[in-house]
Amino acid sequence: MPRPSVVFTSGQLMTHECWTPQLAALSRDYDLRFSDHTRDETIGGMAERLLDEAPPRFHLVALAMGGFTAFEVMRRAPERVISLVLISTLAPNDGPAQTERRQGYIRLVEAGRFADVVEERIPILVHPARREDATLLSVVRRMAAETGAETFLRQQRAIMGRADNRPSLGAIACPTLLIHGAQDGITTDAHQAEILAGVPGARLEAIDDCGHLPTLERPATTNRILAAWLASAGG
Repeated sequence: MPRPSVVFTSGQLMTHECWTPQLAALSRDYDLRFSDHTRDETIGGMAERLLDEAPPRFHLVALAMGGFTAFEVMRRAPERVISLVLISTLAPNDGPAQTERRQGYIRLVEAGRFADVVEERIPILVHPARREDATLLSVVRRMAAETGAETFLRQQRAIMGRADNRPSLGAIACPTLLIHGAQDGITTDAHQAEILAGVPGARLEAIDDCGHLPTLERPATTNRILAAWLASAGG
């Protein structure tokens, strides 16, 4: 019997390495795929590429920026998604303050200071207690270096141009799980509550002592949650 398929879609400045603990935990029971979020300048382009490369039916597991892609997938091909997992993401598009911050990042990159962008983001990516964790930070920096400045700029433009996903939350009919680090420096409890209120039947798993990167910061807990969810969601 073929294994159910799971498509992972990653966040900005992240590579497949952000899913390494999940690959080790889930690969025996699932056909694991990774979407390409490096070549498109729009979230719609990322979603279309994911759908072109994905199997006919799949579980969709999205982290951070990947959540924006996942929302677009749900608008374009909801019948193909068995279940949806949204990790460290939010539904609204950017307001003026967020846009200005992103434009500041773009200016830094255009001035040849891509490394400064990476270092500026680290305090909001990980739990305060992990900001001196050399092993974790080496993974974050390595993913950013492998992403590179040009891809980062494409991702920034895609994020800045994304839709407000709140009006379409009510149309998501597949089983939906939210995973949120309790000390996430980017997405808030209010963001999770907004998605929970909008998506019929959605559930939330909060992870204590965790920032924006549960897959790396709390891999054992994230793996346990994902394994239980995928087993219950079928496919």
